[in-house]
Amino acid sequence: MANIRLIKRRIKSAKNIAQITKAMELVAAAKMKKAQAAALAGKLYAQKIFEMVTRLASRTDFRSHRLLMTPRPTGKRLVVLLSTNKGLCGGLNTSLFRFFMKQYAVGAKYEVVSIGKKGADFVTRLGHGVRADFSDTTPWERVVPALVEYLTEQFLSGEFDAVDLVSNEFLSVSKQVPRVKTVLPLTISGEAAAADTEGSYEFLIEPSVEEVFNALLPHYVENQIRDAVLQAEAAEHSARMIAMHNATDNANSLQDDLTLQYNKARQEKITYEITDMVTARLAVE
Repeated sequence: MANIRLIKRRIKSAKNIAQITKAMELVAAAKMKKAQAAALAGKLYAQKIFEMVTRLASRTDFRSHRLLMTPRPTGKRLVVLLSTNKGLCGGLNTSLFRFFMKQYAVGAKYEVVSIGKKGADFVTRLGHGVRADFSDTTPWERVVPALVEYLTEQFLSGEFDAVDLVSNEFLSVSKQVPRVKTVLPLTISGEAAAADTEGSYEFLIEPSVEEVFNALLPHYVENQIRDAVLQAEAAEHSARMIAMHNATDNANSLQDDLTLQYNKARQEKITYEITDMVTARLAVE
């Protein structure tokens, strides 16, 4: 009898868990649709700005800009680690942290700016201090202007050779991959810079290439970081939706297994009771 009661309590617990995870799945799905639309739109915008900067860089002496200067071969790097504030998103953060440890091996000189409490806790466990934490500002898109100003000041001060951005990239609902991108200095590759000169067309820029280029650079840096934030948010909601969907399926499967055990135990109890009654009747006769 005690076994049957225990199974009934476990069935009830599994049912409650399934209801909770299903609700969390629906909430994550609603947030994911909005974040996915923003991430896809922002990704296209970031790509177009990159193309514009590349074309303008081929028409001006971009090496004169401090934000575009070649990094020094030695020194520290400032790493922006973009994780999540909450858990229950599968292995999203675990994959990101493993990727981070591969990119920055033991002995590497770096300091971390965290966006996401999970990342800040991870860096603290590694024994590295967090130079700045922007996790409390939500939505994270609001922190982009302040973060851009902070990173630019730190880079121009000469304390860091480069600023890296480690985050999850949203590829599809079921696929999110970690990536690292050097935000500063804004290195323009030779192949990309030559793409404009290889074209068979010519265009005019007013008032001048230098003025447009100088005005576009701050927006370029800000947009690259904003794009990473939108990608990370879409990846988080997608991973959480999938994780809660799997948790709901597992809870329902466990509930079915426990129901089968309950029916077997109940049938076994009934069989024993009938056997006792028959045995007692035979003993009286």
